[in-house]
Amino acid sequence: MKILIMRHGEAEHYADTDAERALTEKGKRDSVNTAKSCVNNGYDHLDMVLVSPYLRAQQTWQAIASHFDTKQVKVCDDITPYGDARRVSDYITAVAEVEKPKSILMVSHLPLVGYLTSEFVPNINPPMFPTSGMACIEYDVINSRGELVLNIHPEINAF
Repeated sequence: MKILIMRHGEAEHYADTDAERALTEKGKRDSVNTAKSCVNNGYDHLDMVLVSPYLRAQQTWQAIASHFDTKQVKVCDDITPYGDARRVSDYITAVAEVEKPKSILMVSHLPLVGYLTSEFVPNINPPMFPTSGMACIEYDVINSRGELVLNIHPEINAF
């Protein structure tokens, strides 16, 4: 199974609450560059997309959604910045065992995206994600073990 973990695009610095911070134009462009790179690397079909309820994550998904063939999209309250990585990885593993998706994308935040990556890929430290960055993991559900196969950085992989 493919697990894609994406940090939202660059957001405004200030809003009434952290959850209301909107994407900047650069954040939208960078997120689209990441989506294009993802598609060019063969990650164009998504069985499930989980998106944080925070505005910047929602806007990131809206900016990139047209680049993917997607079956279902869910807002997931557990993938906000300080969500519990173990709980989320347990949920993804359970979904994988029951629904058998071939690919899942999560659009979330620091620090959770780094901790999630290390939950799925044993023996790595939680990586720092740039805004609009993505980790692509090949995950073996039976052995509960993943391998980081691709890191996408929007400025390095820009079109």
